[in-house]
Amino acid sequence: MPTSSASTTDSARSSSNGGVQSLERAFDLLERMADAGGEVGLSELSASSGLPLPTIHRLMRTLVACGYVRQQPNRRYALGPRLIRLGESASRLLGTWARPYLARLVEETGETANMALLDGDEIVYVAQVPSKHSMRMFTEVGRRVLPHSTGVGKALLASFPPEEVRALLSRTGMPAATEKTITTPDGFLAALEEVRRTGYAIDDNEQEVGVRCLAVPVPDSPTAAAISISGPAGRVTEAATDKIVPMLQQVAVELSQALASSAPTA
Repeated sequence: MPTSSASTTDSARSSSNGGVQSLERAFDLLERMADAGGEVGLSELSASSGLPLPTIHRLMRTLVACGYVRQQPNRRYALGPRLIRLGESASRLLGTWARPYLARLVEETGETANMALLDGDEIVYVAQVPSKHSMRMFTEVGRRVLPHSTGVGKALLASFPPEEVRALLSRTGMPAATEKTITTPDGFLAALEEVRRTGYAIDDNEQEVGVRCLAVPVPDSPTAAAISISGPAGRVTEAATDKIVPMLQQVAVELSQALASSAPTA
């Protein structure tokens, strides 16, 4: 008996919806793996996602075959190396999308504007628009620094639980870049408490002598991100801070909204 066009359409729609659901589930599992530190067992994924083990096993087999996940000798699953290329490309695009917002900060504040991400235990700068002043702060895109001596590092880590911050600091150490660098975990945690209280972070000659930096997190960013302005301490004064911080916070919100709507909707 020939199949009606209606039943064929329903079948195709069902298949399409199933494919979309599998794709959504696969991405959800990848994000759960990232949240767990990059390596998990199937039972952990089942408990956190609510999906049955057979479904997770089927999705993980597909991700392993594609190179986005690898199975460890201990039978646990880890994020695969093929994700690195995607992440690097996405980071570059994130910096490109941020540049118009950073340029506006430069116009409004006169100082160099930056965007940085937390990559593992390090801060990496992904975008910068330099100040028009002859005396200005310059940080090359791609530069990596430890978070304890930077405004963006404080802005990014302020939302982390204290035990996670202490664990990060124990891995990186807290070398002094200047005599004003915070070099104790308790001192750094106190600085993070101040960030949570005020809504912004300060690097006051802690990374480089003579330079002050003001930073805020980008709320609801798809990856932990912060924006900042930096300049000579003689220009980025306490009085200037009161004017600059609201601009930073407003631009961070607008950038967050732009990132959330960057994908076209159906």
